[in-house]
Amino acid sequence: MPELPEVETVARGLRQAILGRRILSVTLGKTDFIDDPAALEQRLPGRQIEAVERYGKFLLLRLSAVSGGTRVTANGDGAPASLLVHLGMTGQIAPSPTGQPLEKHTHVCLLLDDGRELRYTDARRFGRIAYLTRTSLAEELMGFGADPLEVSKEEFASRICVRRARIKALLLDQSTLRGVGNIYADESLWRAKIHPARLGANLSRKQAEKLRLALQEILRKAIALRGSSISDFLDAAGEPGEYQRHHRAYGREGKKCYRCKTVIRRAIVAGRSSYFCPNCQPAPRGLGVLPLPLGRTARKRY
Repeated sequence: MPELPEVETVARGLRQAILGRRILSVTLGKTDFIDDPAALEQRLPGRQIEAVERYGKFLLLRLSAVSGGTRVTANGDGAPASLLVHLGMTGQIAPSPTGQPLEKHTHVCLLLDDGRELRYTDARRFGRIAYLTRTSLAEELMGFGADPLEVSKEEFASRICVRRARIKALLLDQSTLRGVGNIYADESLWRAKIHPARLGANLSRKQAEKLRLALQEILRKAIALRGSSISDFLDAAGEPGEYQRHHRAYGREGKKCYRCKTVIRRAIVAGRSSYFCPNCQPAPRGLGVLPLPLGRTARKRY
């Protein structure tokens, strides 16, 4: 599932490609992942795409008020709004020439005023699209935590060091930090030499700051390399990312640690496969749980 660097990559690509374009019409295919399909068909035409942003793992297309002097109603019709897009596991969104044949699993086509279509494809349809007014968008985003690229030393420590939960779980908790997923949690914990099963409350402020800096450095490098393409991720130009070539922990079970040459192991932490070096990232004292045997199905869980 695309994480912060991948979504930021798509947002930057769309910003270059479709900013300022006006939506003329909407064509929908399967709609089970769309909150209100009729809202897209009825309320998107006539709106200009004024901004493309990332919020955690979401894309936000900020839309103008409807052109032509349409009256703003009590429920916000006609007023500026937003299109929220979550790519799920296999979602892709990119502009295409109108005459280009539709790819399989294309479910949303927004005809733009320059003759192109903004197309959303999603084979498994685990993504989400929602038309949101200002009020509903504010309610939607209310429960999310700090952006890891912007969070301060003090706020990061206050969100991590008082919680008696596994640090891996805290990094994945979108109400703590928005945008971090399995890949960059494992990579930052490896960089900071912290075992994924450590409790947040057992980290010192120094360790928390080391983790914050590691996380920010890794996210920025991943953005510069257009994210990690593990299976399906493509950017807005249809190109894969390159950061997967720089992974130091994630997906490297059975391979040697780049620091100490110990074999990278895998364990289930917070319900997710977690990759770590048992030497560089020692398990908490008294945990009494060993990493999974190489290539075996999980039995022990943190």
